[in-house]
Amino acid sequence: MGKYFGTDGIRGRVGSELVAPDFVLKLGWAAGKVLAAEGNTKVLIGKDTRISGYMLESALEAGLAAAGVDVELLGPMPTPAVAYLTRTFRASAGIVISASHNPYYDNGIKFFSDTGHKLSDQLEASIEAMIDQPMACVDSEQLGRASRITDAPGRYIEFCKSVCPGDISFTGIKMVVDCAHGATYHIAGNVFRELGAEVIEIGAKPDGLNINQDCGATNLKALSEAVVSHKAQLGVALDGDGDRIMMIDAQGRTIDGDEIVFALAREAMLAGHLDGGVVGTLMSNMGLELALKDLGIPFVRAKVGDRHVMEALRENGWSIGGENSGHVINLQYHSTGDGIIAGVQMLTAMVRKNCQLRDLLEGMHKLPQQLVNVKYSGDQDPLQADNVKSAVEEVEQALAGQGRVLLRKSGTEPLIRVMVEGNNEKAVRAFAQQIASEVSAAS
Repeated sequence: MGKYFGTDGIRGRVGSELVAPDFVLKLGWAAGKVLAAEGNTKVLIGKDTRISGYMLESALEAGLAAAGVDVELLGPMPTPAVAYLTRTFRASAGIVISASHNPYYDNGIKFFSDTGHKLSDQLEASIEAMIDQPMACVDSEQLGRASRITDAPGRYIEFCKSVCPGDISFTGIKMVVDCAHGATYHIAGNVFRELGAEVIEIGAKPDGLNINQDCGATNLKALSEAVVSHKAQLGVALDGDGDRIMMIDAQGRTIDGDEIVFALAREAMLAGHLDGGVVGTLMSNMGLELALKDLGIPFVRAKVGDRHVMEALRENGWSIGGENSGHVINLQYHSTGDGIIAGVQMLTAMVRKNCQLRDLLEGMHKLPQQLVNVKYSGDQDPLQADNVKSAVEEVEQALAGQGRVLLRKSGTEPLIRVMVEGNNEKAVRAFAQQIASEVSAAS
């Protein structure tokens, strides 16, 4: 975490200090100066469908041009598409204007390097230092130029399709795709349709204000109802910028990121091309860990956040990881998490095995999980209180290795998140409330 950059770039309410035209202009200039100093002079800019994207795109473009950097505009494009196109166009960096799964009134800026990965901490630190310097425009003959890449959607559609082997067709599969009125609205449906599926699209009519509103990967009610009412075999839900995926089976039941990661890891193992093990997070269901253990697949937990999952994958030399919220990473196919590609992989496995979506989860049983949020004043640290430690120890003894207790502070609110997993749902709820009561008493 730097002065301006958080764990996933810069994000906040539109009009706040860091998500306003004047700051974003300076950010573009600072990034341009740092990149130009390394001999790099071309940057791609993509955005999601928020109304504020136009304003922030213009500010970034002006700042980069003032620093002498050329800009190529992609228009509305998923975050993983910007990472891919940055590589294929040999650009020095890619910039995404998006607040991912947040409501329309938030927005943010994140950067990809020329390799399609998040910027290094060193480059982010250099950009932050440059932001604090006086802004000066290069001479007119050195100003950057701006152009638009008109075929960006088609290029990315072909990339997503390339994940599906040539001998596989989705013909005969009826599916619903929810694009969250976000950046995949003109892409996701076409990918699955061109691979042969019958596609019903919802959440594919963005108006600048409806992104993630009662739809997408963070709200599956509309997708579940659509799958059942259309008698579809499955549903795919993406979030506003397309890096998350959640799925719905034919009965309208949710299949989350943990289950998708398990299915992809098992299929890779059976095909003989699983690189090592799997990375989850502190919030990954213990059922994932136990199911992978039964298959002999190593599993490690990273801190919450796809950035931390990516770091653990690269440290171990592994390929597959993700979060229960739907971030699914497979480095054999892409340099970042990609919801559409994960969906293509799941359908490919269905066709290969001639099975239904839920059949891919055979061998994994999610443990009942209870999460309780407890407010605290901030003056005390409830996690260090003796009564809380005693309660946790008591519950862990009762679970006897057949469950898990996790207490962590929220990174954005004065909350302690109490999570308990175990075999017995009723007992898990009671244990979570027991610990939450002690946390409350210590706050």
